[in-house]
Amino acid sequence: MNHLLHIDSSVRAENSVSRALTARAAGQWRAAHPEGTVTYRDLAANPVPHLDAENGLALMTPPEQHTPAQARTYALSKTLIDEIKAADTVILGMPVYNWGAPSLIKTWVDHIIAIGVSYAPDGTSLLGDTEFIVLESRGGGYGPGTPRHGWDHAESWLAHGVSMTGLVPRIITAELTLSATEPAMAHLQPLAKESLLRAHAEIDALWTIDDESAA
Repeated sequence: MNHLLHIDSSVRAENSVSRALTARAAGQWRAAHPEGTVTYRDLAANPVPHLDAENGLALMTPPEQHTPAQARTYALSKTLIDEIKAADTVILGMPVYNWGAPSLIKTWVDHIIAIGVSYAPDGTSLLGDTEFIVLESRGGGYGPGTPRHGWDHAESWLAHGVSMTGLVPRIITAELTLSATEPAMAHLQPLAKESLLRAHAEIDALWTIDDESAA
């Protein structure tokens, strides 16, 4: 049976573009896999604890040598990785904050880089069979020809950050989202709408929907 892991990270409970995108993608996935099951994780509502001086070496220390704090961290990391292993598809909502990924996602990534669990001691990745769809929302425009081209550091970092696990993100982006609320960006609203419609079209084309099951 097909299984989806749906992850949100926006700190906005309402009016979140990334949450709207992941909801659309999850709906498309369900329509294509009517018998499938879903696990949902909200990193903003239930943040993964940061690695710190007390537990930060848990993923690099043999389990039999763990302190109690390290043992708790290792168990959580294994749970997060097992969620990925159980899924055929992972959908991650990633808003861009201050030109980077939310710390909530950075911490999640830190927890899923674990030797012997997400990658083998010889470097072989263990999560490479999982489809990884990332729905990114960014307030500005950072594409070629724009004044801040290259300022979106979330996209390139994520691909590098998860590379040891074998996960390869397919990133679908809706940009200029701040034009809806920032008066100085109001003239960019038509471009923002175009970007959102392109993102919707990419999402809708991700999985083949059986006409009979969708009826």
